[in-house]
Amino acid sequence: MDLWFSERHTPNVKFSIRVDRQLYCCQSEFQRIDVFESKDFGRFLTLDGYMMLTEKDEFIYHEMIVHVPMAVHPNVRRVLVVGAGDGGALRELTRYPTVESIDLVEIDELVVEVCKKYLPQTACGFNDERVHCHFEDGLKFVRAWEDYYDLIIVDSTDPFGPGEGLFTREFYGNCFKALHEDGIMVNQHESPFYAGDAIAMQRAHKRIVESFPISRVYQAHIPTYPSGHWLFGFASKRYHPVHDLQAVRWNTLGLATRYYNTKLHVGAFALPGYVEELLRDVE
Repeated sequence: MDLWFSERHTPNVKFSIRVDRQLYCCQSEFQRIDVFESKDFGRFLTLDGYMMLTEKDEFIYHEMIVHVPMAVHPNVRRVLVVGAGDGGALRELTRYPTVESIDLVEIDELVVEVCKKYLPQTACGFNDERVHCHFEDGLKFVRAWEDYYDLIIVDSTDPFGPGEGLFTREFYGNCFKALHEDGIMVNQHESPFYAGDAIAMQRAHKRIVESFPISRVYQAHIPTYPSGHWLFGFASKRYHPVHDLQAVRWNTLGLATRYYNTKLHVGAFALPGYVEELLRDVE
């Protein structure tokens, strides 16, 4: 008998992967957590039936959410990561020796433990001594900080369920307050392709634009996310993501990446016309 994982992207569109076996299933305090194994995508994690990552393509997401701001900001010392219980963002951040401290705030501790056990190639960053884990609500955590972080990475789930509070005006305003005067915030910005996702993307963009003087959107192709066309938000108090790119400095670090490079960095901010129109409508 064939076993398939299917995620409904719209009422009329499903994305399916043939599953070899289910490795884990549990209902945590916050959500259902599943880990599956497949031939084409390796192991993959779902939360409440929504795809979070696969071993095959997670490097795209994590490289783009981390290296874009790190190639712009000249001196990132303190980082706050909100969400990211899979550890992929930590893995990329801990490759920078100049980063002194990384606070990870994840509401569901069980997600971290499951990823450590079943997705070790992604969750390896938790072992770094600079990483400090806080298992609590990210919205509440960020309220307590002012002028402290150089970079905030909002690696949240979709804007419903446990991640809903991370898409509010209050949250983005508190992120602005928690950053230094030259701080950067990067967030996963949803997909612009399907109508329902586009509305969520526009809502988040509108609220970020209201909080930050510099706000730009960039893109990547992630095959297992809805439509494959995924957006990220870059918001800053000072730095422009393209004009202030320090390509020579970043390239001299010698970091081996599979998706990100500084030429792609520039191109990622060149958006299709329909996406620019969606963004203009709410700016």
